[in-house]
Amino acid sequence: MGTTSMIVEPPFHATGSHKIPEALVTALREQSEPLPPLEEPESFGAFFDRFADARVVLLGEATHGTSEFYRARAAITRRLIEHHGFTIVAVEADWPDGSRIDDYVRHHAPRPWRNPSFTRFPTWMWRNEEVAAFVRWLHHHNEPLPGERRVSFHGLDIYSLDESIHAVLAYLDKVDPEAAASARQRYARLVQWQHNPALYGRAAGRQTHSASEDAVVAQLRDLLRNRLRYLQHDGEAWFDAAQNARIVRAAEQYYRIMYRGANESWNLRDRHMFGTLQALLAHRGDAAKAVVWAHNSHVGNAAATTMGWEGQFNIGELCRMAHGDEAILLGFSTDRGTVAAASDWDGELEIKTVRPARPDSYEHAFVRAGLPRTLTDWRHGRSTLRGHLRAPLRERAIGVIYRPESELSSHYFESSLAEQFDAWVWFEQTRAVTPLGHAHPQGIPETWPFGL
Repeated sequence: MGTTSMIVEPPFHATGSHKIPEALVTALREQSEPLPPLEEPESFGAFFDRFADARVVLLGEATHGTSEFYRARAAITRRLIEHHGFTIVAVEADWPDGSRIDDYVRHHAPRPWRNPSFTRFPTWMWRNEEVAAFVRWLHHHNEPLPGERRVSFHGLDIYSLDESIHAVLAYLDKVDPEAAASARQRYARLVQWQHNPALYGRAAGRQTHSASEDAVVAQLRDLLRNRLRYLQHDGEAWFDAAQNARIVRAAEQYYRIMYRGANESWNLRDRHMFGTLQALLAHRGDAAKAVVWAHNSHVGNAAATTMGWEGQFNIGELCRMAHGDEAILLGFSTDRGTVAAASDWDGELEIKTVRPARPDSYEHAFVRAGLPRTLTDWRHGRSTLRGHLRAPLRERAIGVIYRPESELSSHYFESSLAEQFDAWVWFEQTRAVTPLGHAHPQGIPETWPFGL
């Protein structure tokens, strides 16, 4: 997702045409496990106890606007937190917005913010009833726990240049005013672009070297070099400031290279999100365990898809390399229903009808299996099924934009599902998320992160 006029979804290009083998349909029918309804979240979540030994469980979604995906991830995450000691929830959202939720769920004192939260396009991706319900639950779950045992909530993404600059300066104003003055000088050239960083990318692209690049790197180094001194004030505040400084550095680089090509900017973004996840695990200690919520295109192993074949990598691939079997990659998908999406970047929210899946897609194979709601796990003792799922077929990806009129070229790519994921959560029919209105929820404290 992004705030620029460019679509930063991966450039999927399906090639060829494949028939669905009848043996694959039979194997799915026999080996997929029917799931309880989402109205029974505890029973639903219990099916995912098998992944409890992982250090990182990555939960995907085939769209950025489907209610069942959010509610399923909430039920699974609740189970992993309550019964299996998971301590971090990390999502495909901006770090400052995630920090507001983190302040709320961990009962931290509210802090001043430069801008309202979750207001950049696409607002419905995190400002929706499904996310709000999970955040309320996490707030109450954490309340009786000591601070060190409370589950944290974080954004992994890269787009918060304005808010992150403000956060670094606000932190240094409190702990080191002299360093704050130096940081203002270093960030001065970026400040003029912070509300529209894509324009900075164009300007910097006409130069062979960016003075801002050296400045933001130097600022991050200063924060890290002074770590021991700053940690004496507040370790959590220092960590937050350091992450914001990393975002400023990554965002400067991202917007500077975004016009060179999709692969370079995509890889930089996912490398940053993976690095943020690793930093969170290190910060929370050896016992830390994380659940990640992101699109299938970030969560699945890119090396097994058109993305990887064209030179892109993602969080899922990096987690598999770093954590091996302690990283679980779960894909989510659907055949038909409705979805919250836009027709163009920065466009208005629309509730769109999702077309039934193409007959040469993995989704259609699940439709033919005839089970409306399933978990299909091919990790252990499922060699026959894994073999069938290794052959490349088309797979659908809907981001914040859905263009059904050009669905084949816009939303389908090829993958080897058995290598892309460890398991697959299937909902034959789904509906759109419910966006939150602008009114402050009745009975919710002013620290509530979605109250605009």
